[in-house]
Formats: sequence, structure tokens, C-alpha cells
Amino acid sequence: MSAKRPAALETDPRFPSGPWTGYFLQRAVPGRHRMELRLTFRGGVLEGEGRDWVGQFLIQGRYRTTDGRCLWTKRYLGKHDVFYKGFNEGKGIWGVWEIPNEPPAFGRGGFHIWPEGMSDPSGAHLTEAADLPIVAEEEVTSREAVAAPR
Repeated sequence: MSAKRPAALETDPRFPSGPWTGYFLQRAVPGRHRMELRLTFRGGVLEGEGRDWVGQFLIQGRYRTTDGRCLWTKRYLGKHDVFYKGFNEGKGIWGVWEIPNEPPAFGRGGFHIWPEGMSDPSGAHLTEAADLPIVAEEEVTSREAVAAPR
């Protein structure tokens, strides 16, 4: 009798197993709420764990390499479940989350997560600094009449 071997880790570069980071948005509590995750992608199955300001959680779900669609449940230990659905288009996974039977301000919002090491694909980054130009004050004359604003 042979033991069933688990499928190999996902080879699609959009779904690397390991540490991920990101945030969720919640209308009732403005701002980006940081998440730290450790995810495993294997044969269409997504599993993992993580933490954020609400607490520690476990993740179980599915993903598809054909279209990048992802669905999972985030189960806070000793608390509630949050349902996530999103897409991976090569810049992490983005989408919406929902807590059933909660008012929208508390029970619905957006999210974006990506593998650690990838810069935040959802925000602008300063990559090079430069001195601001010096304002030169000099009089400009024109030979043609210019209409003044009324």
C-alpha cells in the first residue's frame, strides 16, 4: 500500500509559496490594514496562515492558473470567518472580502496581497530624488499686446 504523495508546489510564477504581505481596506476603519501571510499554492489548493490587527488566522481555498481567480476563507482563531475572492494578474492578488450578515461598512472591503520581495504594486514609490528647480525671477517683455484677464 503506497501513501499518497502531495502534489508539487505550484510552478506558475504568479503563485509562489512562502511569505506574502499586503493589506485590506475597511470603510469603518479607514486606511490600509497590513497583513502578514505565509501561503502554500499546490495543485489548485491554497493554504496558509497569517496575522493582522484583528488577530491570527488560517487560510483555506482554491486558485486557478487558467484565469488567476482565487477564492479562500480566512478563519480568525476563536473568532469569525472572512470570505475572499480575487484575481492574480502578475502583481499579487487583489479583490474583495466579505463577512456575511454584517453591515457593509464593517463586513465588506477590498484587499491586495503580494509575495514578499515584490514592491507594493498598488502604490507609487519614490525611486530617485532630485533637487527642485530654482525659481528665477526675471522680467519678461513681449513686443505684442497681450489681453488682460477681465
